Amino acid sequence: MPGIDECLLEVMRLPGARGASVVDWTSGLALGTIGESPNGDHEATAAETAEVARMTAEQPAFARLAAGGPAERSDGAPSTPVEDVIVTTQDGYHMLRFVETAFDSSVFLHLWLSRSEGNLAMARLRLGELAERLVLA
Repeated sequence: MPGIDECLLEVMRLPGARGASVVDWTSGLALGTIGESPNGDHEATAAETAEVARMTAEQPAFARLAAGGPAERSDGAPSTPVEDVIVTTQDGYHMLRFVETAFDSSVFLHLWLSRSEGNLAMARLRLGELAERLVLA
């Protein structure tokens, strides 16, 4: 099971990967970064993407979270937390993949992918696999 550094190295092996990070969306801090940053500053990018992740993960329209816990909502329906967020730009994709952890699950992987060189479907599948295997110590 890879740690943060190993996970980021594997992410950068994806065709078209320009940069990646592991971010705590509660604090907006980057726990690890690699490659380029869209605005030239990994810490600023982490804070900005954390805002997007937080807004998405906490909205009932996107994340049908249970009132009493993650397994089931008060109306009996199963919870369906957000898995990922994809933002497209003219020259690239930004994928935020939420990582489930034993503690508070407030971490996500951010991948910046070139639109002309990358494969969004393949990157989404691979990022999901890496998120499942990521070990946070």
